[in-house]
Amino acid sequence: MCRLLLCLAAAPLLAQTVSLPVNTLKDRIRGGWAGQMIGVSYGAPTEFRFNEQIIPKDKLPVWTPEKINNSLNQDDLYVDMTFAKVLDDKGLDATTDDFGAMFKEARYALWHANLAARRNLKRGVPARLAGHPDYNLHADDIDFQIESDFIGLMAPGLYNSAVDIAMRAGRVMNYGEGIYGGVFVSCMYSAAFVSQSPRAIVEAGLQCLPKQSKYAQVIGDLLAFHQKEPRSWEAAWQQLEKKWNNAEPCPQGALKPFNIDAALNGAYIALGLLYGDGDFTKTLEISTRAGQDSDCNPSSAAGILGVMVGYERIPNEWKGGIARIANDKFRYTDFTFETIVDSTLARTIQLVTRTGGKREGETLQVRTQRPKPAPLELWKGRATPKERVPLTDARWKLEGNWRQDKDSRIAAGKGATAVFTFEGTGVALSGNFLPTCGKAEVTIDNRPAKVVDCYPDEQARKGGESLFHVFGLAAGRHTVRLRVLGESIFDSKGTDISLTEAILYQ
Repeated sequence: MCRLLLCLAAAPLLAQTVSLPVNTLKDRIRGGWAGQMIGVSYGAPTEFRFNEQIIPKDKLPVWTPEKINNSLNQDDLYVDMTFAKVLDDKGLDATTDDFGAMFKEARYALWHANLAARRNLKRGVPARLAGHPDYNLHADDIDFQIESDFIGLMAPGLYNSAVDIAMRAGRVMNYGEGIYGGVFVSCMYSAAFVSQSPRAIVEAGLQCLPKQSKYAQVIGDLLAFHQKEPRSWEAAWQQLEKKWNNAEPCPQGALKPFNIDAALNGAYIALGLLYGDGDFTKTLEISTRAGQDSDCNPSSAAGILGVMVGYERIPNEWKGGIARIANDKFRYTDFTFETIVDSTLARTIQLVTRTGGKREGETLQVRTQRPKPAPLELWKGRATPKERVPLTDARWKLEGNWRQDKDSRIAAGKGATAVFTFEGTGVALSGNFLPTCGKAEVTIDNRPAKVVDCYPDEQARKGGESLFHVFGLAAGRHTVRLRVLGESIFDSKGTDISLTEAILYQ
C-alpha cells in the first residue's frame, strides 16, 4: 500500500492502492472547481477573438479578485454542474437517457453541439443519437470537453470509471472525437489526484484515448514535440497549427480561422499544462494565449492543475475573490462553490468504495486503475470542407418570396424553394436560427424528403447554423432542394426559413 507522498511521486499509469485523507481529497476537489472558475473568468474577454494567432502578452486581461464573479454565469460551470446533478439524482449508473432528459428540459442558452443536441432531443431523436454526426454536424466540437470536468473530479486515479461515465454522458451532444475530448479531460483530472507531474497527467489522458483516433494523434504529436523541445511553447503551438488546424466541419468554422474542434482546443489545455511546469500563472497564460476557445481551455487547464496542487496552494492573487462568492449560486443551478465541492466529495467516496476501495476513518484507500482506451468511434463518411457557396452563386436557384436580411435570405411563404446543384460527397445548408423560424422540406437526389426547421428553441438568434447536412454521397453531381412549408413549430413566432450559403465537403 502506498503512502500519500510516495504515491504522488509515482507514475499514475500503474494500478496501485493510494491512501488519500478525506480532508486532502476535499482540498483537491476545491482546487479543481476553483481552478475552473479562475480560468474561465480570466480568459472570458479573449474568447474566440484571437483565432489562428497567439494572443500577444500585452493583450491578456488584467486580473482582479472581483473578476471571479463572472464564473457564476459561465456555461462551462453551470452545464458541468447540471450533469453532475444527474448523478446525484439518478446514481452513478445514470444512463445516456437520464443525461438526455435533463438536457432536453434545460432552460439555459446553448451553442454548437449542445444546441444541436437539445434541438434533436426536442424533435424526438433518442439521447444515444443526439450527438451522432447523422443528426449533429457539431459532433467533433468542444462542447462535452468543456463540461466533463465533474467526472474526473470524482474519480481519483479511477480512469476507466471516468471513461465509462464520459461515454454515457458525452453521447448526448457529441460523438467520437467530441466525446474523446471529455474522456481526455476527465482522465487528466483523475491523474492529477495521484501525480505531481503535469507531463504524467497528460500522458494518462492520452492512455484513455483509442490510438486510431485523431485526438490521440494530436496529443501524441504534442507530447513528442515537448520531449524534443521542452522550453518553447510557441514553437509547439506552431506545430499544432501547421498540422492540425484544418478540416473543421463545424458550419461556423469550415474554411475560416474560427476553430471549435475538440482535439485542437484540447491540445491547448495540454500545452498549458506541459509548458506551465506546474506554475499556476504560467499554465493559465499559455492555455489562454493559444487562442480560439480561450476561456474554456484555461478553465480546464487551471482546474486540472488546481487538483494537482490543491486549493490551499493556489496563489491567493488568483483565488482571493472566491471566499466572497462561495455561497452564491451558479446560474441555472442549486449549487454554490461550497455545495458543489460537498456534492463531488460524496460522489467520490461512493465511486471509490464501488471500485474496491474503502474508507478507514478519515482516510480513503483508493484502488486506482490502469487506464484503458475508450471504444473507437469513427465518423463514417466524414469529409473535409472544400468550398463555401453563397446564395449569389449560379449553382443556387431561389424561387418565390425570398427577402434579403443582413447576411441571409428569408422566406416565410409556403412553396418558396431553393435548389442547389453541386459536386462533392457532402453538403450542409447553412442558415440563421431565429425565433421566427418554421419548417421546410429538404430532398437530395432521389432520397426521401426530410422535414427540418431553423427554430433555435430559445429566444435568441444563432448565426450560421446547419439547417440540413448529409455526408457519404457518391462522388459526382447532386441536387438538393428545399421547399418552405409555411408551418410553425413549438412556440416559434413565425414560419420563416433562413439561408446563408452551402458548405461543400469532399
